[in-house]
Amino acid sequence: MAVEVKSDLGYKPNQDIFSETLQRLAANDRQIIAVTSDSRGSGKLVKFGQELPDQIVEVGIAEQNLVGVAAGLASCDKKVFAVSPACFLTARSLEQIKNDICYSNNPATVVGISAGVSYGALGSTHHSLHDFAVLRAINNIIIVVPADNYETEKATELAAASQIPVYLRFGKKPMPYLTDQKEEFVFGKGRVITEGDDVAIIANGETVYPALQAAAQLKEAGINATVVSMHTIKPLDTVLLSRLADQCKAIITVEEHSVNGGLGEACASFLLQQGYAKKFKIMGIPDEYTVTGSQVEILNHYGISEAGIAEEVRELLK
Repeated sequence: MAVEVKSDLGYKPNQDIFSETLQRLAANDRQIIAVTSDSRGSGKLVKFGQELPDQIVEVGIAEQNLVGVAAGLASCDKKVFAVSPACFLTARSLEQIKNDICYSNNPATVVGISAGVSYGALGSTHHSLHDFAVLRAINNIIIVVPADNYETEKATELAAASQIPVYLRFGKKPMPYLTDQKEEFVFGKGRVITEGDDVAIIANGETVYPALQAAAQLKEAGINATVVSMHTIKPLDTVLLSRLADQCKAIITVEEHSVNGGLGEACASFLLQQGYAKKFKIMGIPDEYTVTGSQVEILNHYGISEAGIAEEVRELLK
């Protein structure tokens, strides 16, 4: 599939698109409620609070209360979005997400902002490299990591209409559109950005764009890559995974998460249990004390960049 990649970095961070979409939806639906934990500023919800003051709840720096309040509102048929930094939301509040939302089947949306290593030099305490792993182990939750502004808008709309809990994860970097906006966006169905038969690069969130850049670099060297935005980790698009395993010589996954328990292990587990024997590589943050630096510096250090991904592909195909 040939697509035009618009690389103008004038596009907004996905967090901005989330807040704008949520406010648009809430202006026409009083059942939509935002709950924040001293995070309306970082969650870009200041304007939401100013224009829809009756549809926002502030609990302060109390993430467990945040999720408990969200669960209670959802049990009363409100469409709730609980917004907090991903590192705290999915660690301090894990028990409440598990019991109050998922196991109690209260269809709230928990929104992890400033995810991955977006907080950069604030260090490991502020990095969310565990959230995919812990939430994948909990029944009754959809896990979605939009790659661009289009995916973010559509994911927010779908979350507002969802009858089961959803986890949305956003970073802080301005993200370009990856494809045209005509295709349907569905939870559990990956987006194929470009096609090739040599290698499949499966990424999500802010790692999809460098994966696409790497594919362009590889094409100049005669290596044709399929690039997929696997925006939904749970449920995983196993139909697409099977097709890629049949079509391509090798598979690489790329994520702004620990190599343990995330997108890569989800893909590897499915493929191995289905009997596929392919060259396979998981790119993410290794199991070590994470280096300190900006988001870009950290990702470059671990090879999660155009050059790093391209080099891993070349090594894998040797």
